[in-house]
Amino acid sequence: MLKLFNTLSRSKEEFIPVSPGKAGMYSCGPTVYNYQHIGNFRTFFFEDILLRVLRYNGIEVKYVMNITDVGHLVSDQDEGEDKMEKSAKQLGKSVFELSEFYTGFFFRDRDLLNIIPPDIYTKATDYIKEQIDMVKCLEEKGFTYKTSDGIYFDTSLLKDYGKLAKLDIEGLKEGARIEFSTEKKNITDFALWKLSPENEKRQMEWESPWGIGFPGWHIECSAMSKAILGNHFDIHCGGVDHIPIHHTNEIAQSEACNGEKFVNYWLHGEFLDMGNEKMSKSTGRFITLQTLIDKGYSPLDYRFFLLTAHYRRKQKFTFEALDAAKNGYNNLKSRVLNMKSSDEKSRDASAQIISDYKISFTEKINDDLNMPEAMAVLWEAVKDNSLNDGEKLDIIYNFDKVFGLGLESLNSDDEKSEIPDEIKKLAENRTEAKSQKDFKKADEIRELVKQKGYDISDSKEGFTIRKI
Repeated sequence: MLKLFNTLSRSKEEFIPVSPGKAGMYSCGPTVYNYQHIGNFRTFFFEDILLRVLRYNGIEVKYVMNITDVGHLVSDQDEGEDKMEKSAKQLGKSVFELSEFYTGFFFRDRDLLNIIPPDIYTKATDYIKEQIDMVKCLEEKGFTYKTSDGIYFDTSLLKDYGKLAKLDIEGLKEGARIEFSTEKKNITDFALWKLSPENEKRQMEWESPWGIGFPGWHIECSAMSKAILGNHFDIHCGGVDHIPIHHTNEIAQSEACNGEKFVNYWLHGEFLDMGNEKMSKSTGRFITLQTLIDKGYSPLDYRFFLLTAHYRRKQKFTFEALDAAKNGYNNLKSRVLNMKSSDEKSRDASAQIISDYKISFTEKINDDLNMPEAMAVLWEAVKDNSLNDGEKLDIIYNFDKVFGLGLESLNSDDEKSEIPDEIKKLAENRTEAKSQKDFKKADEIRELVKQKGYDISDSKEGFTIRKI
């Protein structure tokens, strides 16, 4: 039985799809005005794990992710510049060039992290008509009003507004913690369609029944998910930062327009904790996947690191923690390569043991995607002396359908190619020292190589180097 933590109910619930054996899933993708940082990719990784677990359970998933290329203002309170327009001005590019450039990098990093692409990507600028139609629907039903800068949703007309975030609307009014336009009727009202400033020509703007302008950030997801998955579907996910505003507003406008429940299960991934340093694309202070690569880590070292924490818990990022993950992943890869070189094959006699491991693994992943406990089952199988190498590989390959660490396609040539030239040179120097019977120097070199994270093994054919 697959159980998922539903933010809407604040509890684990059995996953029961709208259509038996099938699931519609939508996730909030990147706003492509800058590179995605490793915190963003923790969310995309969690959504990848969710997709893999659903499919591991035999569920046919139709997965949609949006790409925001217009309408996301620098303040989630519908104030300030559009993030795309602002970044394009700073870089001297068109917003279309910007979108294509950063979307390309997002796709590159996605592939490097072995994240499965969604079935459909929806770009906000490709669904302007659908967004206008939804605003018209809300207008016809009496949920909107017009101000000098746009069309707004009147949240006071929806009795259960804020149910996802459990918002204290009265508390917000009393504390006035959120600055908002004096033209807003309520502090929680939000823009559905923003009008272009009269004295400014935007790069992205469209004709609408209310004047030239552009869609609000929230309306895009409601309109695009409806266009692909329908009025009512199974799963919507994203980061925890989307709960109080973006996803709350999606629910409000979708249910007001469609007249029925929007989504059954809301799943949210927690932040990557950077300590005192907050990663922000807006300020330019953030770590990208390329940063890690430049420091000598592989993208899958980072994926292994992410597997060590539950998606609903904050995960502390330090390079020491990433080093530990890298060593753990290298250890696992080394064991898999050794098993692959073995002549041992699976035996029917151990079929029950293999089945027991798979049952245990399924229980862990189906308990709200518990990857740390699922990894513990993997290591238990790897170290189980009652299994031979062929049987262990059978288990490892099966589990890796969820982990996504590329273990089945792993080969020794790939590993050798990752050995830095510096380490190769030291190994050659060690061989030269041994040939001259300078064993003290050879031992010193071997120790130096080990301190750098590698081990040299001697054989009749020469030597091999592996990460440790």
